[in-house]
Amino acid sequence: MRIGLYPGTFDPVTLGHMDIIRRASVLVDRLVVGVAINRDKGPLFSLEERVAMVEAEFAGLSKETGCEFVAHPFENLLIDCARDVGAQVIVRGLRAVADFEYEFQMVGMNRRLDDTIETVFLMAEAEHQAIASKLVKEIARLGGDVSKFVPSAVNEALLVRLKA
Repeated sequence: MRIGLYPGTFDPVTLGHMDIIRRASVLVDRLVVGVAINRDKGPLFSLEERVAMVEAEFAGLSKETGCEFVAHPFENLLIDCARDVGAQVIVRGLRAVADFEYEFQMVGMNRRLDDTIETVFLMAEAEHQAIASKLVKEIARLGGDVSKFVPSAVNEALLVRLKA
């Protein structure tokens, strides 16, 4: 079984994330969506909420793609998480050249830590390349419409959270 790991904070999950998840599903038999516990980023949603959002968004995708999806919270090194879930491949999404510079360094370090785990980069579709969770949260906080950037259930969750 080919197992891939697609890591991120997913705070919140965006249409860009979903695009990468859908496209990665043709490369592996099981895609583990690693939801990072990153206290330094000060997430808007709790870990449990982020995992639930991710699970809800790929609930029907398994039947459509034939890929098994699993949400997996993690706080350790990415390479250790990949080992923990049995992943042979780490999937990363790229939006712009700036993403590549950071990702290039990360791949180099991960290869030094474990050269049996490959990293695969998928470019976000053009319509999703500008979408970043950080920007989505900022737009939503300032009263902007983010419905073009996130799934409808996530949009509702953002509206509820930011009204509180």
